[in-house]
Amino acid sequence: MKQQTDLRPFLQFVLTSLLLFSFPRLLAEESVAAELDLIKALFDKPDPVVWLITGDSITHGALHTHGYRSYPEHFAERVRWEMRRMRDVVINTGISGDTVPGLAKDLDHRVLQFKPTVVSIMMGMNDANAGVEGREAFRAAYIKLVDRLRDETNVLILLHTPNPITAAATRKSDLPAYARIVREVAQDRGVALCDQNKIWRDHVRRRKSDLNYLLDDGTIHPNGYGHVLFTHSLCKTLGIHDPVSNTGRLYVP
Repeated sequence: MKQQTDLRPFLQFVLTSLLLFSFPRLLAEESVAAELDLIKALFDKPDPVVWLITGDSITHGALHTHGYRSYPEHFAERVRWEMRRMRDVVINTGISGDTVPGLAKDLDHRVLQFKPTVVSIMMGMNDANAGVEGREAFRAAYIKLVDRLRDETNVLILLHTPNPITAAATRKSDLPAYARIVREVAQDRGVALCDQNKIWRDHVRRRKSDLNYLLDDGTIHPNGYGHVLFTHSLCKTLGIHDPVSNTGRLYVP
């Protein structure tokens, strides 16, 4: 009689390997979701919230919006008026041309002095100018920034990936890798994430179009429509999007 092979040790090895591989990732995902839930819970509490929104020129919202509201302004309209949280404060300290090291250097002035409840950061567009060689320095700088916010304050942190760009933005061609690093930093440090880059790419793919109708300069800077898409993405991430409200009905082609 042919002896049967006992597969149990092999199956146990496979199962253990899968658990060892997936368990840290599952814990990180749970931590990200937990941070996001804490931010969402703020809308159910009467205490006023200080929302500090910072980043580079895209968050700054200057010039390329041509007088239309930027996403921090739309967010303020949604929260302070439509949701009647009039004692909430929304502060935008985005600076054109800035990078993660630039924000870290100026953190006391641009973030800490306002004693925020939530810090929302959209960075990486200008950091991507460093290309492949700058990836790990970007990662290290972002982790250091998040850790400092964690160590020195009790803020809740929400990171955004930067919007996608066109092929004409040749200096920033490595941006997809920098967006991926932002996702990894959020997961590694257990902070909330609004994946604007993915949302934009999915939106354009569904529309079967290119990015130009969302950009003012045909390269990187969102126009008024782009900032509306930012707003919808942010509000949906935070669970406060209302499609029949004034901000929720704002049109994105």
